[in-house]
Amino acid sequence: MKQLLSLAMLGAALCAAPASRAQDSFHFGVIGHSFSGSPDEGVLRRALDESDADNLAFVVVNGIKSAAEPCSDALYTARRDLLKEAENGVIVSLASSDWVGCRNKNGSVAIERLNRVRDLFFPDEFSFGASKVPLFRQSVTPKFRSYTENARWEFGNVLFATVNLPAANNHFLQDGGRNSEFEDRLIANKDWLQRVFTFAAQKKLAGIVLFADGNPLAQPNQRPFLLRGQRDGFAETRQRIVTLA
Repeated sequence: MKQLLSLAMLGAALCAAPASRAQDSFHFGVIGHSFSGSPDEGVLRRALDESDADNLAFVVVNGIKSAAEPCSDALYTARRDLLKEAENGVIVSLASSDWVGCRNKNGSVAIERLNRVRDLFFPDEFSFGASKVPLFRQSVTPKFRSYTENARWEFGNVLFATVNLPAANNHFLQDGGRNSEFEDRLIANKDWLQRVFTFAAQKKLAGIVLFADGNPLAQPNQRPFLLRGQRDGFAETRQRIVTLA
C-alpha cells in the first residue's frame, strides 16, 4: 500500500486542512501554540471561537499554557473548562510548556505535573467539545496505561494520532541519571507508533497524520539549541517513523 504520512508540528495560530479525497471531503482545524508570545488565554479563546464558526470534523489544540504561567491545578482546570465549551470536538496535543519546565522550591515537578495534566485532560475515550470525537488511547494497553495523551482517531479514510514529543529536545536531560521519564516514554512512543501504522495498514487507510509538539524529523543540524556532543532526543523516534513510513 502506498501510504501518505503527514507530520503536523502545530506552529500556526489556526489553520484548516481538507481531506485529500473528494468523496471523503472534510475539514479539520489546528490551533498551534497560542501562548508562545504571551500568557494571555484570550488568543486561545478567540481561536476556538473562530473554529466554532466553521463546521469542522475536529480541532487539535497544541499547548494549554505558556512556560511563564504557573503549573497550578487552578490554571489547568480553567483551560480544560475553556476547551469543554467548544462547539467542535477538541483533541489536546501536549506541548513542552505544559509540564516540562514546572518547578517548585525543591526543584523540578515535571513528572508529577504531567501526570496531573493526564488526569485532567485525558479522562475518557472522547474529545472535549460539544461534538464528541471517539478516541482510542494507548492507555488501554495495560503496560502503557499512564500514556493517556497518545490517542488516535479516524475520519474519512485517514488515521490521525497524537504523540507526546515535547519540543524541548523531547525532555532529554543532559545530567546523568535523570532521564527515566524520557526512557520510559521512548519505549511507549515506539510501541504507539508501531500500533498506529499497523492499524492503518490493516484497514488500508489512505494516510496517517501525526500531531506532535516537537519535530522529530528535523536533523540535529536543524536544531540550533543542541550543544556540541548533546544527544538528540528525537533520534530514535525519527528512525522509527522513517522506517514505518
